[in-house]
Amino acid sequence: MKKNVVALAALGAFATLAHAQSSVTLYGVIDEGFDFTSNVGGARAYQLSSGVLQGSRFGFKGTEDLGGGVAAIFQLENGFDLNNGTLKQGGREFGRQAYVGLSSNAAGTLTAGRQYDSVVDYLAPLTANGNWGGALFSHPLDNDNTDNSFRINNSVKYASPNLGGFRFGGLYGASNEAGSLSDNRAWSVGTSYNNGPFALGAAFLDIKHPGRTTTGAVTSDATFDAGWERVAGIGANYAVGPATLGAVFSYTNVHNVSGSFATLIFKNYELNAKYMLTPAFSLGAMYDYTSVRGSSAGSASKGHWNEGGLMADYFLSKRTDVYAQTVYQQGSGIAGADISGSAGASSNHHQTVARVGLRHKF
Repeated sequence: MKKNVVALAALGAFATLAHAQSSVTLYGVIDEGFDFTSNVGGARAYQLSSGVLQGSRFGFKGTEDLGGGVAAIFQLENGFDLNNGTLKQGGREFGRQAYVGLSSNAAGTLTAGRQYDSVVDYLAPLTANGNWGGALFSHPLDNDNTDNSFRINNSVKYASPNLGGFRFGGLYGASNEAGSLSDNRAWSVGTSYNNGPFALGAAFLDIKHPGRTTTGAVTSDATFDAGWERVAGIGANYAVGPATLGAVFSYTNVHNVSGSFATLIFKNYELNAKYMLTPAFSLGAMYDYTSVRGSSAGSASKGHWNEGGLMADYFLSKRTDVYAQTVYQQGSGIAGADISGSAGASSNHHQTVARVGLRHKF
């Protein structure tokens, strides 16, 4: 009897140790709302839509302690539309993220799979859309990918450890094309500093032939079908008591575009602010000015967008919040109104979207 008790105690201790060294977590976000769009091809639109503030998803992430401050890690994340149950990200099973790798407290993290680029990792958190506002607050057409319109396939990614608030990293996405290493390949680098009231970030992304092959780094979810696409940006946030103020600049150059223009150049200038009225209730505001220049066959055309947004967000609990947001966009020249996350492009140069929603995290 005594031996059995000792054996059971040893087994229990082993199970506790194994649990402490390895873990797998199921998590997710469900975002649902009702939208009004003032002009979609000349008509008003009223619709239920999922994943506008934050993409609806579920996923698995895990870690196994290998000793010496090193761990094996993985993450598989699915995106879905709550209203019809279909998969997002082009119907991929784990279209948001899918990677495996090693993490070291001293040396950083190395992962491989389908992953976020450095613009998403280091610059987007300083924007309204990449932090608290969601897709409606994106820069026009999400031309700089700060709203994560596409991910990078076939990628190897490095992220440094936190060095007194300073971090850096980079990614390379392979083409996987026989005989052509550069056909639909991508690479990016970024850095950030976050310590005290200041947060700074900068990133660069270069993609060759996005959207032009089915097996490369950026395929069916590419924002542009182009010869190459380059994005550079820098931003800063500053916290003053309950308020956080932000400014971001990004530059996107898209060359050999399939469509009306051979080259498109975007410049985005954003100011944003968030104010915590209480620990559970916040107000946010954003203004963005984006210029665009399109050129083809020796001629050039210009345009610009002015875009402003407001948002109120109230947390019913740590995991559930209700919110309301509205965005107005005005374009000119070649810049037609088309708010990201809306029901569709406007038939003129004006568009307004209003949304009320409920978000639950688990």
